[in-house]
Amino acid sequence: MTTAQEERTDEDLKELAERAGRDLEDASALEILRWAADTFGGRFCVTSSMEDAVVAHLASRAFPDDSRVDVVFLDTGYHFPETIGTRDAVEAVMDVRVITLTPRQTVAEQDAEHGPALHDRDPDLCCALRKVKPLEEGLTAYDAWATGLRRDESPTRADTPVVGWDEKRRKVKISPIARWTQDDVDAYVAEHGVLTNPLLTDGYASVGCAPCTRRVLEGEDARAGRWAGRSKTECGLHG
Repeated sequence: MTTAQEERTDEDLKELAERAGRDLEDASALEILRWAADTFGGRFCVTSSMEDAVVAHLASRAFPDDSRVDVVFLDTGYHFPETIGTRDAVEAVMDVRVITLTPRQTVAEQDAEHGPALHDRDPDLCCALRKVKPLEEGLTAYDAWATGLRRDESPTRADTPVVGWDEKRRKVKISPIARWTQDDVDAYVAEHGVLTNPLLTDGYASVGCAPCTRRVLEGEDARAGRWAGRSKTECGLHG
């Protein structure tokens, strides 16, 4: 049997992902993450926007007591102070290893090259520079990464597999809470006392970069506050 320490080819990983996506469709989030821990070991990480620490908390339970899972956070330079505070709290109180990725350019350097407020003029390019590229570089040490994507969040996420193949990055992509609802998330947070971003109790249903995130209105989709007024619905990390 191939162990987590042995190198796998892209084809090995793709086949593994497709098989696991079928076999684990009805598994619990914790079972999916235990499979990831057993299969990939230190070549697995969790990515977190620090909207909440649910997947990081689940992964900390799935990993052996003598090891800590890597939790990768993208510091775009545009985050709300509450988001940075959530990251710091997760690092301080949870049994995980928080790894912060930053873009190659500071906001000031980007403004000098592309002009101020690129997020207003070309949000796709801004996301590519400050999110997509840093994540691609940061994931090079891993064979698999976990996200907090859920099928109920938006139509673009309705077909999210619990385990799938990330063709763009050539990685196994794991979404252990894909089948969860917001009620499931809330119940897990309450049961385990999981850290959440304070903005979630201040009218924000989804938390991204401050210039491109607003509070949602009554009856709006949970992600309506992201890039409001634009056709853009994803930053590029997930499609």
